[in-house]
Amino acid sequence: MGSGYTPPCTLTPAIVNLAARIGEVVGRHSVTLGIERDLRLRRINRIRTIQGSLAIEGNTLSEAQITAILDGKLVIAPPREIQEARNALKAYERMPQWQPHRQADLLAAHQVLMAGLVDDAGRWRSGGVGVMAGDQVLHMAPQADRVPGLIAHLLGWLGDTDAHPLIASAVFHYEFEFIHPFSDGNGRMGRLWQTLILSRWNPLFADLPVESLVFAHQADYYRVIQASTQQSDAAPFVTFMLERILEAFTALTPQEAPQVTPQVAALLAQVRGEMSRQTLQHALGLADREHFRKAYLAPALAQKLIEMTQPDKPNSRSQRYRLTESGRLALQALQRNEAQP
Repeated sequence: MGSGYTPPCTLTPAIVNLAARIGEVVGRHSVTLGIERDLRLRRINRIRTIQGSLAIEGNTLSEAQITAILDGKLVIAPPREIQEARNALKAYERMPQWQPHRQADLLAAHQVLMAGLVDDAGRWRSGGVGVMAGDQVLHMAPQADRVPGLIAHLLGWLGDTDAHPLIASAVFHYEFEFIHPFSDGNGRMGRLWQTLILSRWNPLFADLPVESLVFAHQADYYRVIQASTQQSDAAPFVTFMLERILEAFTALTPQEAPQVTPQVAALLAQVRGEMSRQTLQHALGLADREHFRKAYLAPALAQKLIEMTQPDKPNSRSQRYRLTESGRLALQALQRNEAQP
C-alpha cells in the first residue's frame, strides 16, 4: 500500500507538547464520559460540527435551523444551503462505514457530501482550482492530471504511517487541501476526513465539534494554510489544528451558565465569526448606538466573553468582535439551560 512518500512536517516542541496534552485530556474524557456518551450531548456536538464546517464555506444556517432539518421540519432558507446541511448530516452519519486510507471511500464520501451541489460529485476535478479567502488567492492547486497520483501517494502514506493519529490526521488535512482534488467541497471534505481519522483512534472524536472552533478562528485557518504552503512544511497548520482540538475538549466539559444580563446573552447568540459593531447592532435590531454600546457591547467585553480583533486600535473602522473561548463556553451553557424543560 505504501508509496514511499512522506509529507513534510517538522515535529516542533509545540506540536509534541500539544499532542501530549490532548492525549491526557482524551484519557480523562474516555473515563468520565465513556464510549456510550450522553446522546443529547452527542447530538448537540454533531450539529455544532456541521454548522461550523458549513459556515466556513459561507453557509448561513444556524444551529437551530440545522436541528430542524435533522428533525425533518420545514426550514425557510436558500435551497442550496439546506441541501448542504442535509448532505453533511448524511455524511457524518455514514462516517463509521468508511476507512480513512481507502480511495473508494474518499470518493463515496464526496458523492454524499456534494450530491445535488456539483455535477462531478464523487469524481476528481478535471480543471484548475485554488484555495481562496474572499477574493484573495492563497494557493493554486496542482494540475488536475496529477490529482489521482498525488492522492494515491497521500492515502498510501496514511495507511502505513506510524505517526500519532493526532499529527497524521492534521498532516493529511493540510496535504488534502494542498492537492484540492475536487472541483468543490475540498474544505469540508478535509475536515470530515480528519475527524474520520481521529475517530478511528478514539470514538470520542466522532462528535467533537472541532469545526465550530475552526470557524471561530477562520482567518487563522486560512493564514496557516498559506504559511504551511510558503514553508513547504505542514507544521503551522498542524499546530493550529491541535490547538483547536484541545480547545474543543475544553468545551466538552459541562459549564454552568454564567451570570450575564439578558442583553449580553442576546449579543453572544448573534456573534458569528468576526463581526463589526454595525453588523452586531443590526442583528440585534437596535437603532440606538449608545444603548447598544452601554448595555450590550461594553459588558460583554468587560466579562471577556467577546474580544476585539484589534485591541490596540479600539476605535478602528475595521474593528471586529468575536467570541472568546469563555464566551463560547458561556453561550453553550446558556443554550443548554434554555433547552432544558
